[in-house]
Amino acid sequence: MRNAHRERGFGRPGGWQQADLPDPADAPDWFAGRLPADWFTGPPQIEIDRDEIVVVGELPTPESTDDAPVSSATKEGALARFRESTRPARMQIADEAQRRYRRSVAWGVEVDGERILFTHLAVPVMTRLRQPERQVLDTLIDAGVARSRADALAWTVKLAGKHAESWLAELREAMRKVDDLRSEGPQGL
Repeated sequence: MRNAHRERGFGRPGGWQQADLPDPADAPDWFAGRLPADWFTGPPQIEIDRDEIVVVGELPTPESTDDAPVSSATKEGALARFRESTRPARMQIADEAQRRYRRSVAWGVEVDGERILFTHLAVPVMTRLRQPERQVLDTLIDAGVARSRADALAWTVKLAGKHAESWLAELREAMRKVDDLRSEGPQGL
């Protein structure tokens, strides 16, 4: 029996949601060429999904006035200075990238090991859950971990991602290899 989902075009590489999106594979190189060299201490991290490109660069650690560790107020001041002084240029770069890749662009920084994201997307996701899964979410609500089922689901996804990151990285690499093999094969099948 043939797979009906494949015949209708469902499944990888993303179905109708991604069918017309440009390939963002060159986005890290594009941003490396487009961003001012003095913004970050090194190349920024570029994270891409179907909806958004997130650009996170490391800011230099602010200097302390004495030998004490840098205070949170000093870090917040460095963050605010960067955010305000680069806003017009970041908006222009984001507009160019959004036209090029047809995805929203969000910005963030890392200061002294702490990652701070500026305005970024929170995309709604619809799912259907049976009673055992709903009971997990309701337990998180009853325990005060989450305010709603949506919050509980987001918390659960974050937790799963944190503990399964190496497995997810392997899975993403395997999917890239499959995509490469598909592109090398005969077309039109």
